[in-house]
Amino acid sequence: MKSILSYIVSASFLLLAACKKLDQLPQSAASKEAVFGSEKGLQLYSNSFYNDLPAANDVVRMDNMSDYAARTDVPTFLTANGFGPLQSSGWGWSPLRNINYFLENNNNPVISESIRNNYNGIARFFRALFYYYKVQRFGDVPWFGKTIDVYDSASLYKPRDPRVLIMDSVMADLNFAIDNITANDNTRSLVTKYVALAYKSRICLFEGTFRKYHDSTGGLAEGLGSTADLWLTAAAEAAKIVMDEGGFALNTTGGPDASYRQLFISKQPVAREIILANVVDPTQNVLNDANWYWTSATYGSRLSFIRTFVNTYLNLDGTPFTSVPGYETKTFPEEVKNRDKRLQQTIRMGNYKRLVAGTSQPAPPVFSYTYTGYQPIKWTLDDDYFDGGTRNDNSISLIRYAEVLLNYAEAKAELGTLTDNDWVATIGALRSRAGITGGLTTIPTVVDAYLQSNYFPDIDDPAILEIRRERGIELAWEGLRFPDLLRWKRGALLTMTWNGFYVPALLTPLDLNEDGKNDVLFYQGTAPAQNLYPGVTLINVSASLPNGAANPQRLSNNTNGEITWLNNVSRIWDYKKYLYPIPENDVQINPALGQNPGW
Repeated sequence: MKSILSYIVSASFLLLAACKKLDQLPQSAASKEAVFGSEKGLQLYSNSFYNDLPAANDVVRMDNMSDYAARTDVPTFLTANGFGPLQSSGWGWSPLRNINYFLENNNNPVISESIRNNYNGIARFFRALFYYYKVQRFGDVPWFGKTIDVYDSASLYKPRDPRVLIMDSVMADLNFAIDNITANDNTRSLVTKYVALAYKSRICLFEGTFRKYHDSTGGLAEGLGSTADLWLTAAAEAAKIVMDEGGFALNTTGGPDASYRQLFISKQPVAREIILANVVDPTQNVLNDANWYWTSATYGSRLSFIRTFVNTYLNLDGTPFTSVPGYETKTFPEEVKNRDKRLQQTIRMGNYKRLVAGTSQPAPPVFSYTYTGYQPIKWTLDDDYFDGGTRNDNSISLIRYAEVLLNYAEAKAELGTLTDNDWVATIGALRSRAGITGGLTTIPTVVDAYLQSNYFPDIDDPAILEIRRERGIELAWEGLRFPDLLRWKRGALLTMTWNGFYVPALLTPLDLNEDGKNDVLFYQGTAPAQNLYPGVTLINVSASLPNGAANPQRLSNNTNGEITWLNNVSRIWDYKKYLYPIPENDVQINPALGQNPGW
């Protein structure tokens, strides 16, 4: 995960690489006594757990299936017949055995109990995280609280345990970690008490809202709605401890125009706000490929925002953009002005510039990458040197203080206990950091009709609506959107139209960044001569391509309107997709696992 792991590789007695099968014994390069008989041994072993955190390259592409993301193709998960148990994955158990082996053997009295419990706390944090991801993906799963002997067929072939048992065990592990981890860390690369508390706020918020919104007849949390408030309360309490005791704060260096994006392009984590991160180490070739993924015309999913989501960014005065008369037909340069400053730090717009061969140049949206015109920059470095291959040297945040504030606000709102003071400390603070001046001090009392009708038609609480708006904007492209849609029971949003900015007319060049140079032109039929429009990208929005195939890129009113992309390919959501199917091979090996509903 982090640069410290590169040193582990060369350490003379790094032991257990996680086994590949649940019933294999871990292989060790050192004796059990050497590992468990010293604090240094415990430290080296516990470092192996960090390999189980999301890798940097995974984090920067985690939102590749999101309601706000247009992309090169429709995910097979959203097609009618493209995904099932044969295509499913994620049923690996190697990390769990590595953790349980450590917990069973960390009992040498030569080491003080407090030191042993510190490392046991770290191990149990990772076990909690392991099972949280499993439950999020599959629902009920088998609970294994100890290593399984190769001959213990009863355990190896047991059925799945109920969600309640698993999540209660996750809670117990988190609480042990919080009570016993004593390690401190200023690099933001290691698990501490406050890392465990921050993750507890995330996990408990997920579980509480999942139980609340899926407690219906035949629902995946049927009968569990009465326990939702227990989890929401735990989420709020954990977040509040981080807020009151953790010493974290929102990064404000650089002011509203720069402080947000600094969090995602800095080489070292911005320790004021980042709680845990993947830390780069160029000397050990620990890098990521964010630029390659987010700028390449051929590599990756070419993710771009859709206009429906961009419309949710507030005006700087705190009013909804969709309350502005004529917002539907504003052109790209018009619509991005005087908006929440996070927009300019999340997409190419305005006076955004990049280094091209060492020279600073205006960098409008590039249609060799973007399908909608809203091209992300959140994780990318502003130098084309980084655009090819794994070269990025920016650290990648895994959890940060802003999310803790959002977790606290949402949990309190769902409990019905959110106060004006809570609003000021959370949503107000986040919006103030983004340059917004209005609506910072009191809980909203009026429902935003656009947000409600397009996103959350079943929510009548203005505070919950605004918190969800804020969460989408603040945490965009950080890998949390799909889990949010799952817990809110809003998976249907993944079938939204993939729309882009408004095009007033065909054969009319558009200057997207108002630098005096036209950037793009939309046409139908025969392409105009390129020499008439030097430096302009020509986009065909005819109904059919020259080869006769249906054109995936159109305008909503044929000759004008919003860009639309790939809306000729059906995307389907149904209730079974709130859980992934158990992979077919694993069900064949252990039929007692059964299969998730509908799969």
